[in-house]
Amino acid sequence: MRLVVALGGNALIRRGEPLEAEVQRANLARAADSLATFAQAHELVVTHGNGPQVGLLALQSEALKGVAPYPLDILGAESEGMIGYLIEQALESRLPGRSIVTLLTQVAVRRDDPAFKRPSKPIGPWYREIEARELARARGWTMLEERGRWRRVVPSPEPLSIVELRAIRLLVDSGALVICAGGGGIPVEILPSGAVRGVEAVIDKDLAAALLARELKADALLLLTDVEGVFLDWGTPMARRLHETTVAELRAQAFAAGSMAPKVEAVCRFVEGGGRFAGIGRLENAARILEGRSGTVLRR
Repeated sequence: MRLVVALGGNALIRRGEPLEAEVQRANLARAADSLATFAQAHELVVTHGNGPQVGLLALQSEALKGVAPYPLDILGAESEGMIGYLIEQALESRLPGRSIVTLLTQVAVRRDDPAFKRPSKPIGPWYREIEARELARARGWTMLEERGRWRRVVPSPEPLSIVELRAIRLLVDSGALVICAGGGGIPVEILPSGAVRGVEAVIDKDLAAALLARELKADALLLLTDVEGVFLDWGTPMARRLHETTVAELRAQAFAAGSMAPKVEAVCRFVEGGGRFAGIGRLENAARILEGRSGTVLRR
C-alpha cells in the first residue's frame, strides 16, 4: 500500500511546550515509532506541519538589526529542511539500511488567489492581547484571537501543483522513504517564462498533503494530530466524534477554519479524487486509525 502521512505540529511541539530543538527531538522519537511500523509494511511518504517553527524563524529574522526580514517562502524552506533533518534522524535508527530522503518541495500557487487579501493561516507562538496588539502595530502583522489567545495569521493560497512531483515519484518508486512538502511546501508562482519565484505566504499542510497523495496515486492518507478525530458540536457538552463517515456528511457540517476545516477538506478531496481510505486522529493511534478502529475515517 502507498501511504501518505501528514504529521501535525504536535509531532514536534506539543501545546504549551517551548520551541526548543531537544523538545522536538524527544517528540519525534515517539512519532518515529509509528512511522517506522508503517514503513516496514508500506510505501511511505511523510509530510509535516511547520507553523510554530516558521513563526519562530520569522521572529528571529525580524530581530536582526540592519537586515531586511527574510520572506516567508525562504523561511518555509528553512523550516522544511530543519524538520526533515530531525525526522530523518529519528527514523534512521529505527530503519537501518532504508533510504530516507528529505526533499525541499516547491508548490505552485496563483498570485491572484483571494487568500492574499484574507490572511488566515496561524504561524508562530500564542500571545496575550496586549502583546498581539503591539506586534500588529509595530510590524504590521495580522493577528487573530482564539479562546482568549492571539496568534499571527498570514495568507494561505490554494496549492495547485507540486514542482518536484516527478522527482518524488522516482524516489518512491525506487523504494525510498520520502519526506517532502513539509509545511505545505514552499509557495511559489510559475511565471509565463517558466521561471519560478517565491511568494510571501504559507500553504496549508493538509491541503498540500491531499494534493500530494492524489498526484502519487496513494491508497491512503492519514492526518495525524493531537485530537481523537473529527467532532460535531466541538467545544460543547454535545460534542461527539464521527467514527466512520462520508464526504457528504462532512461537507454538510461547519468546522473551525484555522484547525479542523482544512483537515476535513483535505480528506474529502483525497477520497473524491480516487483515494481508497483517509483518516484523521491522534498520532499515537496511527496504526489503529489505518485499521479503522480509531479516529475518524472515510472510505471510497
